[in-house]
Amino acid sequence: MLTLGCHLSKREGYLFMAKEAVSIKANTFQYFTRNPRGGAVAKLDQKDLEAYDAYAKEHGITQVCGYAPYDVEPANPDASKRDFTLMVMSEDLARLEEAPGEYYLVRPGSAPGISEDEAIRNVSDALNKTITASQTTLVLLDTMSGEGEQIGWTFDQMAKMIEGVDMPEKVGVCLDCAAVWAAGYDIKGDLDGVLDEFDRKIGLEKLRCVHLNDSKEECGSRVDRHERIGEGKIGFETLAALVNSPRLAGRAFYLEEPHSTLVVYEEDMARFRSASE
Repeated sequence: MLTLGCHLSKREGYLFMAKEAVSIKANTFQYFTRNPRGGAVAKLDQKDLEAYDAYAKEHGITQVCGYAPYDVEPANPDASKRDFTLMVMSEDLARLEEAPGEYYLVRPGSAPGISEDEAIRNVSDALNKTITASQTTLVLLDTMSGEGEQIGWTFDQMAKMIEGVDMPEKVGVCLDCAAVWAAGYDIKGDLDGVLDEFDRKIGLEKLRCVHLNDSKEECGSRVDRHERIGEGKIGFETLAALVNSPRLAGRAFYLEEPHSTLVVYEEDMARFRSASE
């Protein structure tokens, strides 16, 4: 069965998100664990969690992904930003043992003023400081576009980050289509070649989910700007080919649109489900 969903807001709680997902025929979803531009987070509501759990089981919702705020940047060498990153990651991972979230998605972020190797070590170190042996949540590193001083925009960099983790079995990768396209991976002209390279350098077993998004920019632009799915440079057919690739069977696919509404997401999901029949 295709695991397909989109990004939702948890402002009204986890049960509300689950009901929104089901209303648009989604069986998974992604959400920010806290304010995407800061560290504020509401206390967990146990009644909401219990109601969510029962509803999710009833409706087959799986592979839910909690997304760390953008200000979390494990590659960044700044001491105050690093302290913030470690605090948020530790708190989020602890909360995700209670709240919905089989995956915890983290962007490696930017690394101003330091070498690529140091930035990679910073990411591995942050993971080592926050991942625990008892956690059930899998931490996913989000592929980046390479814009500015970002790290994590090549498969080689991702592989090295994971190699530096003490418990690599608790780390995976989210393939962001617009980001890898911007980084120069031609998923439109050579999808199998890109997946082959990912498999050689990281291992396809580490690829646990995919962001389905389109791009305003050309391949290799190093600029990650989203376009309505099917109207960008990547195109619907390429994204549908990813969804239908037998090499990615069982993965979760999360739709991302520049102007997201439930109506838009429902239309998109119907298109992808139709293309997979």
